[in-house]
Amino acid sequence: MTQPQWNADDYITHAAFVAEAAGGVVGLLNPQAQDKILDIGCGDGALTAQLQQYGCTVVGIDASPNMIARARQRGLTAFVQDACALSYQQEFTAVFSNAVLHWIHEPDKVLQGIYRALMPGGRFAAEFGGAGDIAALVWAMEDVFKRHPDWGGFINPWYFPHPDEYRHKLEQAGFQVKTIQLIPRPTPLNSGIRKWLEIFADGITRQLNAAQKAVFLDEMTACLRPHLYCQDQGWVADYVRLRVLAVKP
Repeated sequence: MTQPQWNADDYITHAAFVAEAAGGVVGLLNPQAQDKILDIGCGDGALTAQLQQYGCTVVGIDASPNMIARARQRGLTAFVQDACALSYQQEFTAVFSNAVLHWIHEPDKVLQGIYRALMPGGRFAAEFGGAGDIAALVWAMEDVFKRHPDWGGFINPWYFPHPDEYRHKLEQAGFQVKTIQLIPRPTPLNSGIRKWLEIFADGITRQLNAAQKAVFLDEMTACLRPHLYCQDQGWVADYVRLRVLAVKP
């Protein structure tokens, strides 16, 4: 499995809903003018720029060079970096992350790096996919790949933890957990299910040829239509988010 090869233009055009839905976790972070914040998985920098408007100093990191290039075009301080290999030592009053940590299958490494990066008393606010997130989409992908064994099999790229599991990981890393909750958030897909799949399932289908990808999109659309499509709202993804606030003692 490989992560999607993010394209900043496509993401801004068709996946802006990711940043637009982040008001709750930004509120939980409660950015202050004196804060120095590390934004993990900053992407094109939409939320990084928003945090700066509070008067904060913000450093963004992301694994995608394409996304970091776009963030820098906004005038942001941003670096290509692996969230599993953070080298910061007590440099930040807060660490923030939105819609990123479900892409990383080594959560313990990430949390250890975040803990080291925070000053004593620093806070970690994050929101990402939790238990049950995109359950219909994952089920449909498994089903479609089973019908086509020559495609090589479906490998789930996501990590969607239950709150109890993630609380335990936070506490093992040394954090005091202030709040952790699952939030069902059905999310309209204004660009439709095919565009969602082209962006977010890119890593899953990268080994397929053009004809196979077309079959994948057709069969996924047919499979999901009874579950995620209605005449009034169009396509609505079955998102469930895990929202967390934890503090380094």
